[in-house]
This record gives sequence, C-alpha cells and structure tokens, in this order.
Amino acid sequence: MAETVFSKILRDELPCHRVYEDAHVLAFLDINPISRGHTLVIPREPAERLEELSEEAAAAIGRVLPRIARAVLAATGATDWNLLQNNGRPAHQDVFHVHFHIIPKHADGSGLGVGWKSSKLQDGDTLAKEIAAKL
Repeated sequence: MAETVFSKILRDELPCHRVYEDAHVLAFLDINPISRGHTLVIPREPAERLEELSEEAAAAIGRVLPRIARAVLAATGATDWNLLQNNGRPAHQDVFHVHFHIIPKHADGSGLGVGWKSSKLQDGDTLAKEIAAKL
C-alpha cells in the first residue's frame, strides 16, 4: 500500500484531533469538514479499499461506528447524519486508506449533499444468485 496522510497520522508524524482510538481503530476530525463534527474513522490495518480489509479490522470498525456517531451527534447537536465510504478514484476516494466519514447534517443545511440517480432493477433474480454464489 502506498504511503498516505493517514499512514503518517497513525505513526504520529502528523497531528490530528483524535476523538477515539483503540488497538484497531482511530477516529479524528476531518481537517476539511463538510459540516461541524465531520469525523473520519480509519482502521490501523493498512488497506486501500474496504474489500481488502481483514474481517477482524472490518468488525472492529463496525463495532465502534455507532458509538462514535452517537458522540458526534451529542457533541454537535445534530440529529441527522450520513455515513460515507468510497472505494477507488472513480468513486471519489482521495486518500487510499480505508476510511469512513461521519458527516452531521445541520439545520443550516451544512452536511453532505447527495444526488441519487436511480433506475429500475433489471435481472434481479439472476444478479442476486450471482452475488450470493461469490460469497
């Protein structure tokens, strides 16, 4: 995996505003937040994309995401929020280390804006079986 700003943060070579850490996970405030309380949650394990992460590291993040989200909401007064995780440059990933964004949505409209262009499901039975077979 290539060196990233998160690698440097994990090695304490760059500062961050830590909000949570344990043996597997680090959470800190985004330095370019979309809204007040925008928090990044990263695994200590190096992996560029979510599908490359070990089950142990993924489970560790899954265990703490709700707890961190509750703390962000309590501290900021927000009641709504988005959880964002991107994989690959075409999917808007800029830092190539797995990370989750907890982005509060505030009454002033700050937060994540999402455009959702949906379509009608085609070949659902076939696709579901193909995905299930890959598990």
